Amino acid sequence: MRIATWNVNSVKQRIENLTAWLTERAPDIVCLQETKTVDEAFPRQPFEALGYNVAVHGQKTFNGVAILSKYKFDEVTPGLPGDPADYHARFIEATVSTKSGVLRVASIYLPNGNPPDTEKYSYKIKWMERLTKYTHERLQLEEPLVLAGDYNVIPTADDVHNPAAWAADALFLPLTREKFRTLTNLGLTDAIRAVSDEKGLYTFWDYQAGAWPKNWGIRIDHLLLSSQAADRLTTAGIDKHVRSWERPSDHVPVYVDLDIEAA
Repeated sequence: MRIATWNVNSVKQRIENLTAWLTERAPDIVCLQETKTVDEAFPRQPFEALGYNVAVHGQKTFNGVAILSKYKFDEVTPGLPGDPADYHARFIEATVSTKSGVLRVASIYLPNGNPPDTEKYSYKIKWMERLTKYTHERLQLEEPLVLAGDYNVIPTADDVHNPAAWAADALFLPLTREKFRTLTNLGLTDAIRAVSDEKGLYTFWDYQAGAWPKNWGIRIDHLLLSSQAADRLTTAGIDKHVRSWERPSDHVPVYVDLDIEAA
């Protein structure tokens, strides 16, 4: 089973790119972020025409997450638990049946947190703490779990072209990376790092300052796997070439292949 994540930076603006990539890479389940549309306006038809079921948790103009699946959803749960007052559409979880049991997948759009000296950063940290609590509870189920999305976290200096340029950014602050390690130390595997320790594996290039042609990138889109999923990991990759397409997102897709068969 192939599971992927992509921050599309407006699903309506990326329909052609998204459908082209879905046809090329043929993922079974796709987690999308920054869809930037309310649920009723989500453009379902092009994806349903390709055989995908669609689950969305949207918001006008900002945020928005979705999951596309070739397999029927058993359950869909929008919203990260832990703060009923948090209206941001940043999290959606779904389960599908497989021959070996339940597979649980979440699409995550973690807050950016900039500027760091504002309430935006405290919101980011609190959100990460909620995600850690949620993950701890889900891991008790001992199911294959894939937490896929735009984490807005640069885990290490090997994941950024110029670490010094990002030293004061919310994505790379010591506290941000510490909270990310707390999450992964629950027993999660970073799929890309499980298959490669190379530098220069980036998933985001800013639209400004010629970042893409200069390869001034960062790796902030991650697929984190529970041990039950990591045990079935066969490969993982980054579809970097998609960034060179016309009218691209500033992020590119990341995918994993797991030795799991649908029911």
